[in-house]
Amino acid sequence: MTPKPSCASLTHFAEAQMQRRKIANEAEARKALSAVARSGAGIGAWARAHGIDGRSLHAWDMAFARRGTRMKRKALVELVAASAAVSSARYAIRVGGFSFEFSDDAREETLRRVLAVLRAC
Repeated sequence: MTPKPSCASLTHFAEAQMQRRKIANEAEARKALSAVARSGAGIGAWARAHGIDGRSLHAWDMAFARRGTRMKRKALVELVAASAAVSSARYAIRVGGFSFEFSDDAREETLRRVLAVLRAC
């Protein structure tokens, strides 16, 4: 059976809540919410860790949401590397004693430069 909290512990909790600083203005709210987003923590946890009244910060967040100017929270996004296409076709140009080999994924600019050099030979 869980013991009921005493009046003294409830009073201590209420005092701790009242000691936390409220957000004074919009600029301070935006700065705090930006820090919350960077930290990855929730508003309540971040506010407790920084001595801020979480209810005040949450109210600002809700006000920004109603106005459509809420701070974007960062989220992890998985990036999956695309598999590189493997070209099996190989080409060779031989002129005199020179040879140049390339595949389908060769850049057009590179091929133009090589052909210009080979024409000069």
